[in-house]
Amino acid sequence: MCSKQMGSDDIGQWRIEYIPDKPPVPPDQQPTVDVVASPIDPKFANAIVRRLNQVAPLENLRHVKRVQKKCLEGGKAELSVVLCIVPDNGDLRGMPPDVQELISSYQLSTFTTKVCKYAALSKEEWEAQCKLWPTSYHPPTYNISGITGFSEDDSRSVFSFMKYAVELATSGNEWVVNAAVIVDPISSQVIASACDQVCHSHGSPARTSAEPRCYGQVAAISAKSDVNGRTDYDSLPQNASSNYLEQKGAVVSCLSPWSWAKKCAHQSSSSLWHPLRHAAMVAIESSAERDRQLFPGSGRSEDMVSEMDCAQYSAGSPAKRQKTEDLRVEIDEKRDVHSLQGPLEKPYLCTGYDIYLAWEPCVMCAMALVHQRIRRIFYAFPNASAGALGSVQRLQGEKSLNHHYAVFRVFMPQDTLRSVPIPLS
Repeated sequence: MCSKQMGSDDIGQWRIEYIPDKPPVPPDQQPTVDVVASPIDPKFANAIVRRLNQVAPLENLRHVKRVQKKCLEGGKAELSVVLCIVPDNGDLRGMPPDVQELISSYQLSTFTTKVCKYAALSKEEWEAQCKLWPTSYHPPTYNISGITGFSEDDSRSVFSFMKYAVELATSGNEWVVNAAVIVDPISSQVIASACDQVCHSHGSPARTSAEPRCYGQVAAISAKSDVNGRTDYDSLPQNASSNYLEQKGAVVSCLSPWSWAKKCAHQSSSSLWHPLRHAAMVAIESSAERDRQLFPGSGRSEDMVSEMDCAQYSAGSPAKRQKTEDLRVEIDEKRDVHSLQGPLEKPYLCTGYDIYLAWEPCVMCAMALVHQRIRRIFYAFPNASAGALGSVQRLQGEKSLNHHYAVFRVFMPQDTLRSVPIPLS
């Protein structure tokens, strides 16, 4: 790493929590399905199960084990088998004819019981399910490191980038906004960073960057932030939360995606407005600009920009001038850095990258990150009003999407939160 790293003492109170694809269900509240079952003679078990899998497969209950084994007094085993799902009208005479034939052939004594409708998402859920009828449990496995645990070095990196994102969100002179930091986890390099730009005052510096940084440098930058024009600040209290930050002057775009029009009416005509320029969207744009600069012959010219990307909602300078000013990068410096590492291939969008957000993203931003092939998303504060990754929706669990990322919430220690400076309202 490039510079000072977080020590073991610094990360002791930090915590990373995986946000599963589906919300957890209390074990005693799991939905169930009624099925028809029967005790069977163990010597006929294989033949019966083989036949049932042919004539009455449990297509929507693949997590349910077909056979239940109970140990009776004396060590004798009793087997029961799920024959089929109870017919919709509850009349067992409506069972499939092949199942009825099987019942008759083996002289089975049927009974109805309940099995859990969905596969368990945790070991606790699985243990509760097995009290009704045995099910299979497969802990989440993804081709993404860090789902089941982070090494100490990985944790240090995550915490440093998360702290950087939160400090970036509070680095303005007027408002607390959302911030996004796109990171290449292989090199621990910041690919792009940005803040909300739904409202951008003409002439004010845009907080957008595509300069390469490693997480050690991030820590060093954060330590010097107080001398960069931020002097009149409050600190976060013991019970710091996103609600508190809103009261102190937060205008986080993802918290209220449709409020931009109301805010626009109260701003001067010198302000530039674009309702889509949330922090994640601006960071994606900055990452794409970085690629165009690093690989000028591999795509369309940087001058060929969609008018929608540059739309302007108030009087002021032309939109293209705004975009040029916002996204200007120090490309010569970046090329010098990469030239030491040998030839590079142009990345496909943000494939393999992580993104750190101060606030949980809205649906628009979360979907944009799907399209960008982001690998992992980390956020510090939940978004109770419009969160797409745990608070309101869980976009990461939509099976119809052609890409899925892992989502984590990073809990910051109170001492760190209190030390984050925020603008006075």
